Amino acid sequence: HQKVVLYMASISNLFVDQGSDFTITLSLTDSVDSALNLTGASFLGQVRKSHGSNTVKATFTTSNDGTGGNLTVSLTDVQTAALESGRYVYDIIQTASDGLKTRLIEGQLIVTPSVSRS
Repeated sequence: HQKVVLYMASISNLFVDQGSDFTITLSLTDSVDSALNLTGASFLGQVRKSHGSNTVKATFTTSNDGTGGNLTVSLTDVQTAALESGRYVYDIIQTASDGLKTRLIEGQLIVTPSVSRS
């Protein structure tokens, strides 16, 4: 679990092995270290080559545990295999049940190339 305290978007660089499944769980807390209630929220996480790119290279699958504040984001092995090795940017945006949008986390997503192939 990676802990993310929400004052503004946290910055975290992610390292992804090309051709492998990737999953990370973010423990989202507020300024007094209480778990955020994610019940009824939706999440969008995208990977692009640059901030200005119109092309989405991958979209994270998300799931959460509601009142526990844990958000899991994933990419499949097929998605990571389709990414060329190198640097990308990503972010994850929450839309709360009341419609309020918050960027939770952002950073670089670095894809490391695979050596083994079947």
